[in-house]
Amino acid sequence: MKGPASVNASPIVVVIDENDVRAAILEDGLREAGLVNVHRLSDTTNLMRQLVRLDPDVIIIDLENPSRDVLEQMFLVSRSVSRPVAMFVDQSDSERTNAAMDAGVSAYVVDGLKKERIKTIVDMAISRFNTFSKLRIELEEARSELADRKIIERAKGIMMQSRGMSEDEAYTLLRRTAMTQKKRLADIAQSVITASELLGGATS
Repeated sequence: MKGPASVNASPIVVVIDENDVRAAILEDGLREAGLVNVHRLSDTTNLMRQLVRLDPDVIIIDLENPSRDVLEQMFLVSRSVSRPVAMFVDQSDSERTNAAMDAGVSAYVVDGLKKERIKTIVDMAISRFNTFSKLRIELEEARSELADRKIIERAKGIMMQSRGMSEDEAYTLLRRTAMTQKKRLADIAQSVITASELLGGATS
């Protein structure tokens, strides 16, 4: 699937709806708002395969009065695709609403299938999806940076213990080696740790 969503010239919108009348409302609302690249899926057999083939920018799921099994299937779809998902249902409760949010549904709309609201809801879903995607990326980067720092600290400790270096000397040697070999500092540090473990001299 693609990266972060955007409201470009002609985003691909997939509408998942088994009801012809409700699907027509969604499709009309989207096209009147200028979203002309709309594809409807009325058959959810091999749904993920169909979504991968279409590679949509936005997914709209209209469930009317879904059973728990159908709702859970759609939640699974939302978790699996890295795209904005707007979900329309006629009835819901706090448990299902919370489950929708946990599943990554960007906009969960109860009893709100009105043609004039659809474009606004799609825009909101895209905006919310991009906001959460940015936060998730920042969190992953922070975690990766912390993990790299721990690896570097451990490698410095090994070098200080095994070679009698100061902390500054160990760090300088790691950095110089990384520059010479054109590798990440954390990768060089991991090599030091791996070598130490192979020799049976790893420190925690």
